[in-house]
Amino acid sequence: MSSSTAITDIAALVTNDPSLGDHSPLGLVRDAAVVIEGDRVVWTGESSKAPATDNRVDAAGRAVLPGFVDSHSHLLFAGDRTEEFNARMSGRPYSAGGIRTTVAATRAASDTELEASLTRYLAEALRQGTTTFETKSGYGLTTADESRALRVAARHTDEVTFLGAHIVAPELADDPAAYVDLVTGEMLDACAPHARWIDVFCEKGAFDGDQARAILTAGKAKGLHPRIHANQLSHGPGVQLAVELDAASADHCTHLTDADVDALAHSRTVATLLPGAEFSTRAPWPDARRLIDAGATVALSTDCNPGSSFTSSVPFCIALAVRDMGMTPDEAVWSATAGGAAALRREDVGRLTPGAYADLTLLDAPSHVHLAYRPGVPLVAGVWRRGVRAH
Repeated sequence: MSSSTAITDIAALVTNDPSLGDHSPLGLVRDAAVVIEGDRVVWTGESSKAPATDNRVDAAGRAVLPGFVDSHSHLLFAGDRTEEFNARMSGRPYSAGGIRTTVAATRAASDTELEASLTRYLAEALRQGTTTFETKSGYGLTTADESRALRVAARHTDEVTFLGAHIVAPELADDPAAYVDLVTGEMLDACAPHARWIDVFCEKGAFDGDQARAILTAGKAKGLHPRIHANQLSHGPGVQLAVELDAASADHCTHLTDADVDALAHSRTVATLLPGAEFSTRAPWPDARRLIDAGATVALSTDCNPGSSFTSSVPFCIALAVRDMGMTPDEAVWSATAGGAAALRREDVGRLTPGAYADLTLLDAPSHVHLAYRPGVPLVAGVWRRGVRAH
């Protein structure tokens, strides 16, 4: 039988269960404790009422929240794009074409090099409190390179996304229809066994609405569930397509019409906002307040990638969302935990209630609000993943 551990003397515990504590969406419990048995949470409540356990950990008046759920990242790549970033910060705008630089480096890398890079960024994210992550292919753009990226990713997470439709492969740049045929045919056949999701970059310079629909529909027929890069650089059909196809998430959502906001608010599709991209490209911020007030479900994620958002820090994205996107600290923390879980259609992560995975982040602070209040400060003092203290 697995041993049990109680983490006690928690000043503020975020459970994301509105039936607990202050009955807010965060389900905030003061003077709290969490009991872990094996890889699951088995009890949460006031510290004075914690049941007897085999082990105890004293949180010493610090805050505990669910591990962050980063539902959008691009970690299967080689090389970096320092020169592009430096030039862009000197006035050159971001365009989808920059992806080709990473494609060339990724194709040239060995499997060992790709996996070493992936595990480095995962360790970096874990130190900052991320316990669940999604990651995508999309820097290979050949059948062999896309499928090997997914095989590598699947060794480290269940949340693997096939993004062969990131941009049109350079060698087929003059024949995008042929590339769509490749993505929906041979490439999909090779990649589907290694992925849970299918994604497409629906944007000028990448794939239009009709192409995106064909790609996502083909993926659904192979058992992959859709998500979509939508409305990042301009107004477009991505959000409406996401809702039409019951995509788990529409990601970026920077340029939205009232009809887009209404569609998201009346659907299961989560609006995943990625402020690291706006920070790194000096683009307009997504309007989280508008989405939340309309009733849409909002997630916050890093979009960690070498071109437009090279950060693995969810706390940094929380601070940006509070400062520049109209979110309250409570909303930003919920969106980075329970919101990310909703974007992955998961109920076993992103919350700290009995039955959920024991994924916890201990802050060196008395409240989760410090994530936005003290931006840039390394506040994560401990991380438990699946019941094991990992940091």
